[in-house]
Amino acid sequence: MRWLVTGGLGFIGSQFIRLVLRERAEVSVVNLDAMTYAGNPANLRDVEHDPRYRFHKGDICDAGAVAEAIGPGVDAIVNFAAETHVDRSILDPKDFLHTDILGTHVLLEAQRERGVRRYLQVSTDEVYGDVAAGDSTESDPLRPRSPYAASKAGADLQVLAYHVTYGAPVLITRGSNTYGPRQYPEKIVPLFVTNLIDNQPVPVYGDGEQIRDWLHVEDHARAILHVLERGKTGNVYNVGGANPRTNLELTRLLVEGCGRSMETHVEHVTDRLGHDRRYALDTAKLRALGWSPRVPFDEGLRSTVAWYRANESWWRPLKTGEYLEYYKRQYAQR
Repeated sequence: MRWLVTGGLGFIGSQFIRLVLRERAEVSVVNLDAMTYAGNPANLRDVEHDPRYRFHKGDICDAGAVAEAIGPGVDAIVNFAAETHVDRSILDPKDFLHTDILGTHVLLEAQRERGVRRYLQVSTDEVYGDVAAGDSTESDPLRPRSPYAASKAGADLQVLAYHVTYGAPVLITRGSNTYGPRQYPEKIVPLFVTNLIDNQPVPVYGDGEQIRDWLHVEDHARAILHVLERGKTGNVYNVGGANPRTNLELTRLLVEGCGRSMETHVEHVTDRLGHDRRYALDTAKLRALGWSPRVPFDEGLRSTVAWYRANESWWRPLKTGEYLEYYKRQYAQR
């Protein structure tokens, strides 16, 4: 079997490819990635010479690049390719609309034209919007509140419409906040850990009482594989870790894990525009399919901190140049 994975040089995509090559000997993987700022070839350095792995540089918005990557034919498309950072979407939404919506359309057309037997869209819990109480189920209405979340919701709606209109064999996973090794240091866990390693303060939005559910990247990748192989087409599956924490609680764990002090290393900054207060997922549907997370949160967080400590050569070159300019813009209110 041949699978096309888009955005496979990114954080979750690279973990998924590594998992597939390790545990599915009958599967070969074509990785289509545009190599934007978060697409890091180092994420798959350990498998780049595997005969079952092939990298193809290209943008999912380019129908020609997608057709070339599919080649003689693939059995499944797994779409990780997306602009994903809420803060960047607030500063400049255009790229999010282009990649997340147009790119998804191009992939769906390729699936339809080539008769690819399985298409999985990797989405996010943020499409449900702020959840004051209870847990979001897959049938809940979508109420995105940021340009990023809106672009992902638009992609999800396209995917489901292709199933109804064309009978496309589609699946969607909606994952909660994910952490682990090889995450670009703009997201809260790697940003805070790398700042703390350098004895720099960490910026906490507002009062820090926003609640997120946390899922280890290995568990997230395994859930996507599980849905790809066992999910019922036309369905959405929530993927969560059942580890709700306020941002302030998470910050304390990271600060203490890095041997720093909350009093000297935490700065409260003006809250993000339209900041959702709480996300929470009901994952009963996926658990009924036979998946459950394996990595305990405390253990996963400790190992993640240890990975960034041991791999400065991976993240330190990323926190230069364009990253620094973006960081200054993002936290200009400090």
